[in-house]
Amino acid sequence: MISTNQLKNGNHIDVDGVIFKVMEFQHVKPGKGGAFVRTKLRRASDGAVIERTFRAGEKFRPVHSETRKMQFLYADGTDAHFMDAATFEQFAIPEGQVAESLRWIKPSSEVDVLYIDEQPGDIQLPSTVELEVTETDPGLRGDTASGGGSKPATLETGATIYVPLFVEVGQHVRVDTRAGTYVSRA
Repeated sequence: MISTNQLKNGNHIDVDGVIFKVMEFQHVKPGKGGAFVRTKLRRASDGAVIERTFRAGEKFRPVHSETRKMQFLYADGTDAHFMDAATFEQFAIPEGQVAESLRWIKPSSEVDVLYIDEQPGDIQLPSTVELEVTETDPGLRGDTASGGGSKPATLETGATIYVPLFVEVGQHVRVDTRAGTYVSRA
């Protein structure tokens, strides 16, 4: 069993038969009464985020999780399709469950799929990815690298981020996948 004092961001726990990923947690010790843990949890089955409070010391069943290398094939609007590179076995994950991660993944790229209790559940992304800018407004005359402004840009995966004024269509940029922000030119 795993206790509330052993919680870490990214852990998976079983709460009343439902598997959640710990997004955030905070131990609170009020002046009067017992300590408690305030958490933000993401349901593994559909990606819904809930807030829940537990008493300090409450125990949960730990969930076995492992990552496997897979190839992302395509998303069809309802499911995201993947293939195991070793066995060539194909499977689908509901798109709503991995929609946030799919913003940063190109079709045919290799990804780490997180298996939760032997079921595919989530995609683990690297902290940064390199993507090509497919659409953005041109920078105006007088805009320089040190100009400090930003403009929206659409990337090859369809995601939209804000980039500096000097970034042009066709250039590759490095994007932070956790915050969805521009890091640098690639």
